Amino acid sequence: MARVLPLLEPAHLDREFDYLVPPEMDELAQPGVRVRVRFSGRLVDGYLLERREKSDHTGKLVRLERVVSGERVLTPEILALVTAVAARYAGTRADVLRLAIPPRHAKVESEGVEKPEKPKRTSKKSSPAADPVVAADDSAHPVVTQTHTSGSHPSDETTSVVPRNAEDAAAHPVPQGAESVGVSALAIAEGGSDIADATHGEGADTATVQGGDVSGTDEVTLVADRDSVSMPAAVDAAKVAAESSTGTVAAQPDLVALGAGVHSTASVAAVPADESGEQPVTAASSTSAAEFPAWGRYVHGHSFLGALAAGRGPRAGWQALPGEDWARRLAELAAVTVRGGRSAVIMVPDQRDLDRVLGECVALVGESAVGLAAGLGPSARYRRWLSVLRGKARVVVGTRSAVFSPVKDLGLIAIWDDGDDTFAEPRSPYPHAREVAMLRAHETGAAFVAGGFSRTAEVQAIVESGWAHDLLADRAVVRQAMPRITAPGDTDAALERDPIAQAIRIPAVAFTEARKAIKAGGPVLVQVPRRGYIPALACAKCRTPARCRHCNGPLALPDSASASRGALRSGREGVAEAQSPACRWCGITEAAFRCGACGSRALRAVVIGASRTAEELGRAFPGVPVRGSGGSSILNTVPEGPQVVVSTIGAEPRVPGGYAVAMLLDGWALLGRADLRAAEDALRRWMSASALVRPGGRVIVMADAGIPTVQALVRWDPVWHAGFELEQRTEVRFPPAVRFAAIDGTADSIAELLGEAQLPDGVEILGPVPLPPGARKPFSSGDSPAEVERMILRADRATGAALSRALTAAQAVRSTHRSDAPLRVQIDPIDIG
Repeated sequence: MARVLPLLEPAHLDREFDYLVPPEMDELAQPGVRVRVRFSGRLVDGYLLERREKSDHTGKLVRLERVVSGERVLTPEILALVTAVAARYAGTRADVLRLAIPPRHAKVESEGVEKPEKPKRTSKKSSPAADPVVAADDSAHPVVTQTHTSGSHPSDETTSVVPRNAEDAAAHPVPQGAESVGVSALAIAEGGSDIADATHGEGADTATVQGGDVSGTDEVTLVADRDSVSMPAAVDAAKVAAESSTGTVAAQPDLVALGAGVHSTASVAAVPADESGEQPVTAASSTSAAEFPAWGRYVHGHSFLGALAAGRGPRAGWQALPGEDWARRLAELAAVTVRGGRSAVIMVPDQRDLDRVLGECVALVGESAVGLAAGLGPSARYRRWLSVLRGKARVVVGTRSAVFSPVKDLGLIAIWDDGDDTFAEPRSPYPHAREVAMLRAHETGAAFVAGGFSRTAEVQAIVESGWAHDLLADRAVVRQAMPRITAPGDTDAALERDPIAQAIRIPAVAFTEARKAIKAGGPVLVQVPRRGYIPALACAKCRTPARCRHCNGPLALPDSASASRGALRSGREGVAEAQSPACRWCGITEAAFRCGACGSRALRAVVIGASRTAEELGRAFPGVPVRGSGGSSILNTVPEGPQVVVSTIGAEPRVPGGYAVAMLLDGWALLGRADLRAAEDALRRWMSASALVRPGGRVIVMADAGIPTVQALVRWDPVWHAGFELEQRTEVRFPPAVRFAAIDGTADSIAELLGEAQLPDGVEILGPVPLPPGARKPFSSGDSPAEVERMILRADRATGAALSRALTAAQAVRSTHRSDAPLRVQIDPIDIG
């Protein structure tokens, strides 16, 4: 018989069912394959989880309808990860599997990964040893043994890879160069842990932490030594999350709170230090240091590479230096991992970053680096995914769904710029790629790197807890690499020279620096938070926001066709013609506006967009080329030379040698957002733009110099700012210091769910409150209700796993009622409101 997980929507059906395997399907029906089964009178898709001799069910079993394919697409590791993610985010395994495994393409599956290397398969009965593309054969993998000595850190485990046969020893040769590589820059888009929030206590022999929500399981063994945490081995994923029940802490309960006054004294747990405190030089680390000297600018950078080369699993929060070629650095980490016989997964926010990182990886590791993208089409995407599953691809570069890539012998999982909101999955159960990556790294013992120019409070929390460590450069090195960053009116002397510097959009000091740079032949970058011409209007008399008479949407002044974004303009060319305001929702032009509050017909601009900014700068710098980057016209690079580049946030193009001057406009628009992560996001946007400026260049940020976020930018100290944010959130009990569960729906559906939920002790119920601005309403099978509200549940991290289990059980009970009222449950959403 076979144990099958059908892909069913109702939460109460998220469990395995036993089916009889007909004799003709016995060979194909192996764990991990796709199957079709009959359930409640209809055919549904599912995955075969395991084969058994007999079933616990005493009744009559239904036969398997069909084995869709003999390809084992669901590996044991991914099944464990899927189960853990479903438990962590109070969802179902069926929903997570839809994110983790792409739809099947039969033609691609039958032809193999690459046509020239396609094996000639004469029979389904051919042995795995004779068929190199069979991914699920254990004999095709090397034996990996880990030795953990007491008193050592998990990243100090000794990992030895023993080939099972001669073919396995030569399975993954290191390419000698990229000259013969024919890999096109492909890409992963769309797709998906809470790590044990415990530091390593001193004095206790062992401590069992229950309810710590470690990758969906609730039990982790903490070894006595301060720097020692035992890594769980392979998990029976289908049972771990379901059978966990308690949420108590047996020893040192205060250690479960992330960052609760605990500070790590180590930098990077990569290579143990000798008695003198110096990191010993090994053959692997010395080779990596000679080949990749750029990591020498970071404290313990080469030790981190040495740990990767030795097969260990160091974990770090990496703060890249200003102007760092971060794509190359990530590719170097992947190359070191691959040369050690393991695989790497790198996640980036968008397609532009993906192409850049993939190009660097191909240059270092050749054909073993691939990208996966939803935009490739079903056949191309599935072909690349199969190459990962079958072990031909050892480096995967993608966006959020890359976290589920079924790579062989995962050695490194890295995420760049984890604060980007694209890493939050918009589909149920709404996992965050960073949390899933940490969960997977913890379960597999792989290395983990969260890199960026800035740092999120979540990464700072795991660093302070001791689960990860800092990978930073010395302050002297940072000062040499960073540009000079100032804010208008930051000193009394500056205010005396220009008393209105803080009141105008572009002060005189910014124009002066831009003119100097252009005269010297340098490019100037202007970052604008909003795209368009004038995206927001208000009454000039009473300042009431201008609204459409038809749909009550916001009015904006659209850009004219002659002033298209992304075009190269010089002087007064491309100046927009006069336009009537139009609604941003329904598009109707409001030719005769009249304020509903005071009756005035005059309008004023509330926010200036990138197009209007480019027009004004074209007038200010006649004869100078003005380029725009944003929206549908994003520039990846621009040539050197005197020019002004006006860009929206996140669309800043690179220029060889770096910009001479950067102006960061409208800081109030980023800092003034009603969002928990407004300051953190503003610093991330500013640092990403400032990193494009050459060392010694000028950056002028148009914001109040007394704001802590501005001070962190001026000093280039994202770690301090992340610690400041974490401390503030801990004081007011916001994530990541606590666990949040947001329940969206009608008043009746929320009351029904909470009535069924057996919430653990200490859970606070906050609300109801309106949905955050811009948040989508939950899906409803009927008409969308007019009123959707949000209820927030807040719990300590020690009871976070118990809260998720309670909500999962409540959703299962509610699904038996067949209610069509909309309801959505999100654990730690990025938009709290």
